[in-house]
Amino acid sequence: MTQRAIGLGIVGLGRAFTLMLPTFQADRRIRLAAACDPLASVRARFAQDFQAPVYEDVAELCADPDVEAIYIASPHQFHAEHVALAAQAGKAVLVEKPMAITLAQCSQIVDIVAQTGVPLIVGHSHSFNGPVLHAARLLHSGQFGPVRMVSALNFTDFLYRPRRPEELDTAQGGGVVFSQAAHQVDIVRLLLGGLASSVRAHTGQWDASRPTEGAYAALLSFTNGAFATLNYSGYAHYDSDELMEDIGEMGQRKAAGTHKNTRLRLAQTNEAQEAKLKASRNYGGTDYQAPAATPPQHHQHFGYILVSAQQADLRLTPDGLMVYTGDERYFVATPLSEIPRVEVIDELWSCVREGRAPVHSAQWARATVEVCLAMLASNAQRGDIPLHHQVAAHLAPQA
Repeated sequence: MTQRAIGLGIVGLGRAFTLMLPTFQADRRIRLAAACDPLASVRARFAQDFQAPVYEDVAELCADPDVEAIYIASPHQFHAEHVALAAQAGKAVLVEKPMAITLAQCSQIVDIVAQTGVPLIVGHSHSFNGPVLHAARLLHSGQFGPVRMVSALNFTDFLYRPRRPEELDTAQGGGVVFSQAAHQVDIVRLLLGGLASSVRAHTGQWDASRPTEGAYAALLSFTNGAFATLNYSGYAHYDSDELMEDIGEMGQRKAAGTHKNTRLRLAQTNEAQEAKLKASRNYGGTDYQAPAATPPQHHQHFGYILVSAQQADLRLTPDGLMVYTGDERYFVATPLSEIPRVEVIDELWSCVREGRAPVHSAQWARATVEVCLAMLASNAQRGDIPLHHQVAAHLAPQA
């Protein structure tokens, strides 16, 4: 690396930051320059750990001249406001998915990015995963002929993990459609070229104590004639990581009993205890444990994904791609970096230091949010919902 590291400011030191922190610490292209969070104790921990200034107000962070780019990891409902502050201050933006929770907010962000000219990347979503990008490059090359269909399935305990109240309120961006479908939709759009045309979906709210969507099934049609089926349950007693060789979403081998113990722990807590439990495990919390500085053993994933092309089927695994043709099957490994989620920093670096257009741009993210909102609308209206803000996928050159 010959250019200086990107000075990164953090907005929100909660769960998303906790998951991205190992990446920021391991990648020499990033320097943690400042942070903003409403909790004084968490700000104090950051200042001590990174010898960097901390702020209570987002505008003050955006005014810090040592901050070149801002990672927005605040709750979903604040993304649009915080992106606007960062972009108007001339900072590059990395904002967590979903980019926003309404189409109007998404379009506001698209307009602000166009007006200011700042680079904006939306992620982490699991479309950054190495095997997803690997498969997309092979499919886009035409090596296996036209892509016809994608089948995506994930059964998890998502809804019974510790949640803040707003995470169980759809109007505030809660539930699995905003938090989980954003991953699946991003993945299938990237694999199938991006230009979805309509959605037909059902969503499930099956637990009155968790009053938001916990499951969905969707059929996503594309302008090129391809289609994708998306199935997700956050209520599941079955753990579909069995289909992924018992490798969990974060690329780690799962301990026996992990899935069933989630419900057992929740049953022993009330609402106040639940929110406190979630906070305690995040960065700066009483039960926070810094991740071990060990290279990942597998890629992260978002469940079972099978791509059907004209000349082959591709099954994505935590280690690469299983390819099935008419007369053979073979495995193609996806190279594994020593840095988790390195693909996010690859894209940020290419935009900020090399001037390239982002793959996960504001327009791309608006298209994904449009699909998620259309899933909710389709369930309510019991019909197909046409899409109007879709954009074609493009891939950055391989690092």
